[in-house]
Amino acid sequence: MKVQAPNIIQTLTNAPLPMMLEKLGMSIANAQAALDANSIKLANEMSTIEIDVAGKPHNLISLGFAPTFYAFTEATIEIKMEFSISESEEYGIKAAYKTASSKSESNDTKEGKSTNFGISGLSISGHYARKFEMSSEASSSIAARIVSLPTPDIYLEILKSTINITK
Repeated sequence: MKVQAPNIIQTLTNAPLPMMLEKLGMSIANAQAALDANSIKLANEMSTIEIDVAGKPHNLISLGFAPTFYAFTEATIEIKMEFSISESEEYGIKAAYKTASSKSESNDTKEGKSTNFGISGLSISGHYARKFEMSSEASSSIAARIVSLPTPDIYLEILKSTINITK
């Protein structure tokens, strides 16, 4: 029985590569949304926190501070899969031939006849073995690059227009 190519293809098809790529994409999208939400929350806090500068209250946005926004610029997924299939057959035949002989002399007769007799044996053994082995190895790594971005100008303008710069 030979190992069929469709069996190997089925094994590769069952590998979770599409699911891993989908989860990577969703993870990056969720992480980006969390980063954006954090930056917006920080900007709102900066617009409400006031500090005293020269006797006048100012919020951090009015003083020119702005939160940093971050963005994923690239993500890399590296997956290595290795499949190995092997088949081996082993045959063996072993034969042994043994003989034993004996000589016997008779003293009962005047002629002194001797008699030879022997035993012979033949043993044969054989074996057959067929082995199939399949192994697989996999490794993966995920890397993402995040860069900081300036606060969007329109967002800063809206924040500045809604806050009271002087009291």
